[in-house]
Amino acid sequence: MIELLKSITLLLAAGVEGAAALLIGVAAIEAFVSAIWLFIPRSPVPDAPDAKEVVRLRLGRWLALSLELELGADILRTAVAPTWTEIGQLGAIVVLRTALNYFLQREIDQAEARRTPPGTP
Repeated sequence: MIELLKSITLLLAAGVEGAAALLIGVAAIEAFVSAIWLFIPRSPVPDAPDAKEVVRLRLGRWLALSLELELGADILRTAVAPTWTEIGQLGAIVVLRTALNYFLQREIDQAEARRTPPGTP
């Protein structure tokens, strides 16, 4: 019974990790297409001065969400890690992903603050 639960947990972790990878891939394609679109001259609609920043922030938000999913997969794997070595490796990965997510979110928040006019909620 315990082995079945471990197998299910590992399958669930792999599914969450796969969803995160798919999300990263789709977000990267969307950012690439949006960036290429910025090079195409369009008139009479002028490009917003911060169009590149919008693409970057959107990609950053998707990457932050993907990192959260990856972190969830790591937590699932930690629940069934049988050795201290595996627990230590997963712990190191969790710390790195959490740090990446923290700095990415901080960058997104700072960029949002630059884009939002003062006094706007």
